[in-house]
Order: sequence, then structure tokens, then C-alpha cells
Amino acid sequence: MSLVWTRVWRLSWTRALRRKVVTVNRRSIDTHPISPDTFPSFREVPNTGVIYVMTRAQQEGFAYGSPLWANLGQGAPETGPLAIGEHRLTQMDIDPSCSEYSPVAGIRELREAVATLYNARYRQGLASQYTYENVAISSGGRSGLARVVASLAPVHLGHYLPDYTAYEELFDAFKGFVPIPILLQEADGFQATAAQLQEEIVARGLGAVLLSNPNNPTGQVIAGRELEAYVGVGRRYRCALIFDEFYSHYIYDDIAREQASLSAAAYVEDVNRDMVILVDGLTKNWRYPGLRISWTIGPKAIIQRFASAGSFLDGGAAHPIQRAVVPLLDRSEADAQARIIQTEFTIKRQLMMDGIAQLGLKLVQKPRGSFYCFAQLSSLPEALRDGMQFFDAALPHKVITVPGKFFDVNPGHRRSHIPSRLNSYVRLSFGPKRDELVRGLEGLKQVLKVPTHLGKVL
Repeated sequence: MSLVWTRVWRLSWTRALRRKVVTVNRRSIDTHPISPDTFPSFREVPNTGVIYVMTRAQQEGFAYGSPLWANLGQGAPETGPLAIGEHRLTQMDIDPSCSEYSPVAGIRELREAVATLYNARYRQGLASQYTYENVAISSGGRSGLARVVASLAPVHLGHYLPDYTAYEELFDAFKGFVPIPILLQEADGFQATAAQLQEEIVARGLGAVLLSNPNNPTGQVIAGRELEAYVGVGRRYRCALIFDEFYSHYIYDDIAREQASLSAAAYVEDVNRDMVILVDGLTKNWRYPGLRISWTIGPKAIIQRFASAGSFLDGGAAHPIQRAVVPLLDRSEADAQARIIQTEFTIKRQLMMDGIAQLGLKLVQKPRGSFYCFAQLSSLPEALRDGMQFFDAALPHKVITVPGKFFDVNPGHRRSHIPSRLNSYVRLSFGPKRDELVRGLEGLKQVLKVPTHLGKVL
């Protein structure tokens, strides 16, 4: 009898204890309600580096077009005329037929215009020529790149450090491949080479490599024989080379003297066999970032896969805008735009480099392409040697910069236990108009307490 009552007592105690736990848990839930801002079905999506700095600047009062601010952070060129008589697109006529969906790969007229331009610029006299089937149109560069990476097989994808900040989230969003970092050395001027590419392919088993050329943020360029050798390595090892060529009109010095623009297309042997993928568009090289038109060029069998990816990713670029921009792809129009860009941006590059030198910042290597200077802060006072601290210090003076660590592409933050070697860098853009560059350098002069003669020199 005693044993029975003991068991009953234990059962009652256990039930009571369970009720108490439930009560405690309910009380805990009641006293700590779930925040309406907490959505467990969705992950946090961090801002890319440039979006982060622009958001911070807007919180401090920045507005686009403000005459008080100097935006040395945003990766966009000035969009107005740079030369007297320069032709710019100022209006678009909408044909009612353009209200229909565009084909996901783009309208044939624009695809043909892109193929014709690349053949005229880079493939004269070569047997293998691009056709419209080698081209897909997308709604902006990120959309084009998203189609590319969404189509990748489960390969090791090499990417350079430093490189374009948006690659990080792009790699994180698509899990079908493994991102493998390739380190560009400060001692080598952050220059990528064909020899390094071969070593990385063999050592790490790379099946594809993504790079910006010219590079964002360093402004370094793979060109001429080095670019030819680079493409040759990819061909030899059947490694897909994905070139982000959005700054290919922004080339300077000896590179610009030899050609109006730059592309790996010049070194493709067979356009339908060589796994060379080119991504470009109107955003930077034609200075129409708001039109959101880009193109991807490659073997037609791969282009078909990009179009399939686009059918579920973005649905295709705006139909009427595609029709309106076809004339911009005429070679004479495109080359004229490239030369105008090089004339004006060579002046602005020198303006920025002179200002950087007088501010006490350092350039590991002057930019040979793009419209960025990747400046070293190590010679500044200790409180300003970190790119984030430099960014924070410049904001009250209404100057926007981009900390170097954002270009240390780190998908999944797998290297977060290692301090970024790019902490002591900052990217300064000479994309804005000259007067805005001067205003920005004047603001940085106030941050660094540089003598006032700097403004007179500029």
C-alpha cells in the first residue's frame, strides 16, 4: 500500500511540476512578447558596403544633388554632358507594342547591336564571330551577375580580394558553388596575373573565376598580352572566366593610347566554346545608371542557361528602354563616348591623386582604370588609420567615403575571426563632377587639419 501511494504521489508531483514549468514558460512569454520587428521566417540581409555608407549619410542629412555634400563614396559617374556637342539620350518614345513583355533574353535588335559592337571592336578578321544568340540582356549589372552565378554548377568559384562589395551577398544568396578567395598582394600593387590564375586553378581546383576588370576598388587592369595569357589559362584548364567589364571605357595612359575600350572578347578563340563570360552595360561605360540595361556575352549554349535563370529571377529588362538604347550601341557612338570619358576622367583622376598626396594618404599604385583611388591610411594619426573611423570622421564634414574592409569579400563571414588587412584603406571616387571633388577634398582637409593652401593648389 505504501508503494502504491508513493507512486501516486510521484505522479502528482510530476504533473504539478510540468504545470509549473508551463506556467513559468507562459509567464515568460507574456512578460517578453515577441517584437513585431522579429520575423523568424526571414534572415537578416545586410546592406552592401556602398549602400551602408549611403544609408548612414542620409541619416546625417545627405540628399542626392545637395550642393553641401561631396559624395566620394557612390560608385556612379556623373551623367550629364562632358563635352560640347556630346550626344546624350534625353527622351524616349514609347511604341504601344513595347507594352508587351520583352523576351527574357532581351529583344533581338538590342542583342544584335551588342554582338555587332563587340565584333567591330575586338574581333575584326577573326573567323569566330558573336551573334545575337551569344548575348542576353538584363535589367542592370547585378541582375546579369545573378543570372550567371545562379547558373553555375557545384564548382569552386575563385574571386579576388579586394573586389566589388556586392559579390559578397551574391555569393551568399546562391549556394550551388563554393567561393574560394584569391589574395591580391599589396606588394604587387594589387595586380592579378595569368601566372597566379594558373597556380590557383591547379592548387584549388577552380572551375570558374569572377573578377572585375578594371578592378573595383583598386583601379588595376589586366590588359594586352597579360589579358591574352589570362584568357589562355582559362581555355587550357577549362575554367570559366567571368569578367565584370563595367569600367572598360575608364582606361588611362598607355592602355587608352592603344584602344578606346577594353575587353577579354579580343582574346576568345571560339565564341561558342571558350568559357569566357562578359558582363557590361550602360550603367558606367555609357553613364546611364538609371536605365538599368546590361548585357552578358558568352557561348550561346551558356547564354540559354542565363536566360532560363532570368525567367525566375527577374523576368527580363524593360521593353521600351531596350528599344530606345539600340542606337547607343553603334560603334562610332560608343567609341566617342569612351574617348570623352577618358579625356575628362583623366583630369579628375589627377585631381584626386594630387589631393590624396597633399592630404598625406598613400596610393599603393595609381589607378589605370575605373574611377576610384584605393588610398592607404597608415600614415595618418592613429585615430584615422582605420577606414571605418575615417568614414565616421568625414561624415560631419559632409564627405562620403567607403571603408576598405567592405571590399574584403567574405561570404558567410567565414573569415570574420581574422582582422581584415583592408581596414587601413578607403575608396575615394572621382566619379562626381570636378567641383564636387574639390569640395570633398576640402572637407577631408578639415578632417585632417591640413593647411588651407591645399584648396589653392586644387
